Amino acid sequence: MAEKRSIVDIVAIVALITGTLLTAVAFVLAFTTAGMVKGAEIDGAILIGGKMVEHVLLMSQKIFYFHVPVAITSFVSLGFTAVFSILFLKTRLKKYDTHARVSAEVAMLFIACTMATGELWTRFEWGMWWVWEPRLTTYLILMLLVISYFIVRAAIDDAERRATYSAVLGIIIFVNVPLCFMITRLVPSSLHPVVFRTDSGLSTDMLVPFLLAFFGMFMLAFALYRLRLRLALLSERVAVIKEALDERND
Repeated sequence: MAEKRSIVDIVAIVALITGTLLTAVAFVLAFTTAGMVKGAEIDGAILIGGKMVEHVLLMSQKIFYFHVPVAITSFVSLGFTAVFSILFLKTRLKKYDTHARVSAEVAMLFIACTMATGELWTRFEWGMWWVWEPRLTTYLILMLLVISYFIVRAAIDDAERRATYSAVLGIIIFVNVPLCFMITRLVPSSLHPVVFRTDSGLSTDMLVPFLLAFFGMFMLAFALYRLRLRLALLSERVAVIKEALDERND
């Protein structure tokens, strides 16, 4: 068992280092060789949040290379939260509740990164920090749902009830993911650019840093998940041992 854990730790560390390197290389390429992002232009002036904005391709377009990967990574992490939540409801095994919680924690980190990079893009491109635009609004709702997931976990003392309610909420949260992804297609008037489309035509100088950042973020998420999971499992073991010792002393 100890050997298996050490192997997992090595894999997590390798993934952490590799993901960091890939993301760093993507950052350098995005701000040196990559061209401007296609598909985010506004033709002429447009009314956004009560303000007329005339789009200019600025360096903030480079945020695309990191904003999209962290957003997709948050979706994938929430997918794992839903899967582990379903497994818990089927088996009632505590380990699946722990896996779901850790996946949600990783998702929350990447959701925060998504909101931060998205707000930077909005501020630099549209001249304001927030716009009640369909994609931003649905993603804000997703973030609030994830926050409520941790509020529920903190508010319920009974372990079985806490795990059950959290599992149900984890599944409900994931239902909102397809809506966040598809909203710009469902609402044609959305100001948010559609990134994944058949005619996007990313050139090599743009595609390379995008893919490097994409895989880099995935590897970072995997490493953080494995390392956080190990810490969570160790904490649970310590809690069990402490409880047994307390009962023995009593």
